[in-house]
Amino acid sequence: VGLILSVSAGLSLGKEGPMVHIACAIGNIFSYLFPKYGRNEAKKREILSAAAAAGVSVAFGAPIGGVLFSLEEVSYYFPLKTLWRSFFCALIAAFILRSINPFGNEHSVLFFVEYNKPWIFFELIPFIALGIIGGLIATVFIKANLYWCRYRKYSKLGQYPVTEVLVVTVITAVFAYPNPYTRMNTSQLIYLLFSQCGISNSDDLCDYNRNFTDVNSAIEIAAAGPGVYQAVWLLILALIFKLIMTIFTFGMKVPCGLFIPSLCLGAIVGRLVGILVEQLAYTYPKNWIFSEECSTGDDCITPGLYAMVGAAAVLGGVTRMTVSLVVIMFELTGGVRYIVPLMAAAMASKWVGDALGRQGIYDAHIALNGYPFLDSKDEFAHTSLAADVMQPKRNETLSVITQDSMTVDDIEQLLKETEHNGYPVVVSRESQYLVGFVLRRDLNLAIANEKRMVDGICGQSLVLFTSGTTIQALGPPPLKLKRILDMAPITITDQTPMETIVDMFRKLGLRQTLVTHNGRLLGVIT
Repeated sequence: VGLILSVSAGLSLGKEGPMVHIACAIGNIFSYLFPKYGRNEAKKREILSAAAAAGVSVAFGAPIGGVLFSLEEVSYYFPLKTLWRSFFCALIAAFILRSINPFGNEHSVLFFVEYNKPWIFFELIPFIALGIIGGLIATVFIKANLYWCRYRKYSKLGQYPVTEVLVVTVITAVFAYPNPYTRMNTSQLIYLLFSQCGISNSDDLCDYNRNFTDVNSAIEIAAAGPGVYQAVWLLILALIFKLIMTIFTFGMKVPCGLFIPSLCLGAIVGRLVGILVEQLAYTYPKNWIFSEECSTGDDCITPGLYAMVGAAAVLGGVTRMTVSLVVIMFELTGGVRYIVPLMAAAMASKWVGDALGRQGIYDAHIALNGYPFLDSKDEFAHTSLAADVMQPKRNETLSVITQDSMTVDDIEQLLKETEHNGYPVVVSRESQYLVGFVLRRDLNLAIANEKRMVDGICGQSLVLFTSGTTIQALGPPPLKLKRILDMAPITITDQTPMETIVDMFRKLGLRQTLVTHNGRLLGVIT
C-alpha cells in the first residue's frame, strides 16, 4: 500500500527496491512452510536469491537481468544450483507478468524502443564521456544522500518521519508542476527521452527544421528549431530538480527504490549530450569525423540512444553494477545491438565512482544502518583467532540452558532478560559440555503449545532436552523439548583462525557459531 501511494504521489523514487523486498519477504514466508528450508539458513539464502531475481524480473520485465542482479548485488554466496533455480523463478515471474500485461502493450518491457540506425565508431568518445559524467553525478548523489541520512538519523528530524514525508511531498508537487518534464510520470519522461524523433512525436524535443540541401539527392539535415532550445533549458532545470529531490527522498520513511530516478537523471544528461552531438554534425557536416557516415542522407545521430547510454551510466555509478546493468538495459529497451556502448559507459562510470568513493549506495546504506552483512567483495586479513573475538569475554558469563535442571520459570526469565536469537544447551552449569542449540522462536512457540496441550504444566515443571525417562515422580509433569533441539550446531575450536570463520559465515549462511575447547562450551560468535 505504501509503495502504491508513494509512487503515485509523484515522489522522486522508483518501485524496484520495494519489489525486490516484497519478493524476498514472500520467499522468507514460504521457506518456513518447508522445514528443510526454514531450519537451514544456507538453504533459506537460496530461496531469497531466487526471490530477488523474481522481484527485478517483475519490476522491469527483465528476467535474465534479474538473475544476474541477484548474483552480482544481492547474494554473497551463489552456487550453481541457485543460478538455475533463480532462472526458473524469474522465468515464471516474467511469464505471469506477460499474461497479466500491466503496461497494456504488446511488450512486457518498460521502455521498448526501436532504433534502426547503427551506432558510429567515433560515438564511443561521447559514450565514454557520458560514463564519466554518470560516475560524477552518482558520486555527488551518494555523498549528499549519505550526509542527509546521517543528519536525519542523529538529529531531531528523525523523530518526525510523517511530517518529513508530507513536507517533501508538498515541495515535490509545488516545484514539479510548472515544468512539463517534471510534471509527467518519471517512467513516461524516460520513455520520451529514449524515443527517437518521428512523425508521431509532437514534443518540443523533436522541433527540427528539416532543410534539404540538394533536391535531387534529397539529403536532409535537421537543424534544431526554437522548441528544442526551450526543451533543453527545461531539461536542465528538470535534471537539477530531480537530483535534489532524490537526495532528500531516498531514505525517508516510505518504501522507495532508486532505479527509476537514476535512469531518469542519466536519460536527461544523455539526451542533452545527444542533442549537442547532433548539432555538431549539423554545423560541421563536412568534418572528417562526420562526413563518412553522415553523407548517406538522414540524420546519423540518434539522441535517444545517448539517453539510454546516459541512463545506464548514472545507474551504474549509483549501484556499481556492471554485467547485470547492461543486461537489464537491453532487456528493458529491446536494443540488443547497442551492447558495446552500454558496456563502455557502465565500465567508465564504475571506474569513476570507485575512484571518488569506494562504496555504492547499497553498501553505504548497509554500513550507515549497521546491518550485519559480510560483503563477499571485501577481503578480511585477520591475524586473530576465535578466542579473541567470541562473546563472552573473560569476566562475563554466557547465557546457557541446561539439559535437565531448569524449570519453565527459569527459561521464561532468561528469555525476558536477554535478547539473543538462540541459546546453547549444556549438560549442567558445572560441566558445560555442549549438547545442542535451541532457537528463541522455537522455545517460545514450544512452551506456549505445551502449556495449552498438556495438563498440569506450570512454572515449576522441569524442561528436559534429553530423551531418557524422568526421575521426577513428585511435582508437576516435565516439559520435553528434545524435538526442537538442534543436535548438530556449527562449532569451532577456540584456536580457529578468523579468516576461516568469516568464510564459514559467508558460505553456510550462519547466524552464529559456538566456540568449544575439548567439547566444553567457551563462547559464541555472531
